[in-house]
Amino acid sequence: MTSTTPFPPGFLWGGATAANQIEGAYDQGGKGLSIQDVMPQGIAGPPTQEPTPDNLKLEAIDFYHRYAQDIALFAEMGFKTFRFSIAWSRIFPLGDEAEPNEEGLAFYDRVLDELEKHGIEPLITLSHYETPLHLARTYDGWRSRRLIGFYERYVRTVLERYGSRVRYWLTFNEINSVLHAPLLSGGITTPPDQLSKGELYQAAHYELVASAAATRIAHEVNPDIQVGCMLIAIPVYPLTPDPADALAVQAAQHDNYFFGDIHTRGAYPGYALRFLREQGIELDITDEDRQTLTHTVDFVSFSYYMSVCQTADPAKQAAGEGNILGGVPNPHLPASQWGWQIDPVGLRIIANDFWDRWRKPLFVVENGLGARDELVEVDGVKTVLDDYRIDYLNDHLVQLGEAIEDGVEVLGYTTWGPIDLVSASTAQMSKRYGFIYVDRHDDGSGSLERYRKKSFGWYARVIATNGASLTRP
Repeated sequence: MTSTTPFPPGFLWGGATAANQIEGAYDQGGKGLSIQDVMPQGIAGPPTQEPTPDNLKLEAIDFYHRYAQDIALFAEMGFKTFRFSIAWSRIFPLGDEAEPNEEGLAFYDRVLDELEKHGIEPLITLSHYETPLHLARTYDGWRSRRLIGFYERYVRTVLERYGSRVRYWLTFNEINSVLHAPLLSGGITTPPDQLSKGELYQAAHYELVASAAATRIAHEVNPDIQVGCMLIAIPVYPLTPDPADALAVQAAQHDNYFFGDIHTRGAYPGYALRFLREQGIELDITDEDRQTLTHTVDFVSFSYYMSVCQTADPAKQAAGEGNILGGVPNPHLPASQWGWQIDPVGLRIIANDFWDRWRKPLFVVENGLGARDELVEVDGVKTVLDDYRIDYLNDHLVQLGEAIEDGVEVLGYTTWGPIDLVSASTAQMSKRYGFIYVDRHDDGSGSLERYRKKSFGWYARVIATNGASLTRP
């Protein structure tokens, strides 16, 4: 243990959530349905026609009614920032109305009041995997150019409402996932096996234009606002030293880089244009689109959970259980209970990579370990002895500190799910991430009571010491 810390003064420590995974109250306060209300199994199963009782997200952990209690617990840990999303369908229930729902706007006013009371900086995601269901079913989500205008109206509404109170904003959660999970990420109801590459890249283009438009609007509303894009960051390693494997790695990285390249440079990079040309894909890109894309982000945020390998050898292709964006499992790494490979050093690698490439401040807005926790009693107090989570986060934060020592500018770090929530990928409660245990289970049973885990006190010490309490090898 060391008394020094690489984390800069004012580093934004906190936690990250999404409206659909914590709020519940899916039919209260004038809220319309979102795609999540008909995805009871996350991306692990087909959507339903209507909301069904087995969908845990309909009630989630009831943050809608318990936000003051939960924010007080975050403040007890010393949070400097709290990342949450606004549910688009709380503000525009259908998504394409002319006027917003005042009751929805007032709810987020109350959340911001509570954060201000505790001195916690809000970090808001404008669209976090919760496209209004009407937009998905009527327009096929982001396959339609019309969504750009609907999104702009929504963005202007919330920025004009909260822009003087909220400095940090993210446009789309994990925007590069639209190529791999089109319903979850893009509200696209057409089954994935019926979508061509061209249709997916066209949807990605419309989202990229909308993201840049949000950046433009934010800077118009308040020049002090800082807007970030948000990417899934997955380092890709060659499975072998074969140059063909290195080329496979480059191709896989380009698939993800191009979202960040456009957000930070304001135009399509050459390798993306070549890919589209060689695939015979002609995108609908207007001169107005090109102008809008020049509104680049102020910082780059990302989620980091795992790394993968790539190979050009078909005989060695083997899908990893947790490798949502493809790739081959790394034989040198352990995996979580859900098959997500654990690679703390990968966080240092990807942070250096992104910084060297874009020279924009970085913000790690998701990182965490989903695990099956057991509520136990210690000295008469209910808790979870989650040393495995402490070890995971400690090792990743040590590597993030190394990246900062390398010269990478990092604004902050928000763990995914500071409180247990409904998993996005599997829609389970048993895949727990939090420092706070929520008494709810996969069958929907439970009291919704909150209990501090062992990691709660650990993270409080990390924040209080600005990372000096981390255990380094």
